[in-house]
Amino acid sequence: MFSTTSDEIAPHTEFPTDDALSRWAAGDRTTARVFTRGAAVAVAAPGLSLRDRLVVTGPAGEAIPLVRDVLAEVGRGYRPLGDRGLIDALVMAVPELRPTAGFGWMVRTGSAAVPPDGTAGWLPAAAAAGITDLLDQAFPDSYAYPGRLGADDRWAGVLPPGGSGTPLAVAALAWCAPTVGLLAGVATAPAARGRGLGRQVCAFVLAEALAAYGTAALIVDDDNTPALRLYRSLGLAYRPLRAAAFRAPAA
Repeated sequence: MFSTTSDEIAPHTEFPTDDALSRWAAGDRTTARVFTRGAAVAVAAPGLSLRDRLVVTGPAGEAIPLVRDVLAEVGRGYRPLGDRGLIDALVMAVPELRPTAGFGWMVRTGSAAVPPDGTAGWLPAAAAAGITDLLDQAFPDSYAYPGRLGADDRWAGVLPPGGSGTPLAVAALAWCAPTVGLLAGVATAPAARGRGLGRQVCAFVLAEALAAYGTAALIVDDDNTPALRLYRSLGLAYRPLRAAAFRAPAA
């Protein structure tokens, strides 16, 4: 039987789910708000990966009214995000919501499937300009950039021979939670592609994330076939997600 009430849980109480996506969203319990309704859990996380997000899990019969209640509390600027089937059902129930294209949450727990080979390593703060130059060339749509809140100080890379100059490949740990490390900002210089450098830097950051947090994850677009192939080869499991946002009011 579905629960008929939506309740907010206090920051000091035990987190109500082991779901890695929800744990990531609730990483900062001083700002994130956690709500439950039966088996459904919703986490309202401000400024998570540059947006105010409402991560929701659980059966649709409880999750949909929970999302309605939480959005009434936190505001319609929060974007629901969750398993694709659940968000599709939410959009059907709340026609004002506009769905995004599908994307994936990829996750691994335990030890690294592919040990790093020593090619990649953490970059110093002085490398920020070079990282920015590389992202501008290879991945200008990256949410993670040096200097952005949550993504400004934990960048790894592969440097040119000699160990100086603009990195050839980079990746970051950004917007991490206490038990989930998020890989972001993965990019390889166009002239350096085809040499396995992206794989090397991802293997390094993935191993570091697993050692530090126990769970490592990333978000990837469904149409990025090379990235999906790479991440699967590193042992990450794919989970189909979707987000939604309220339609802009008519002019």
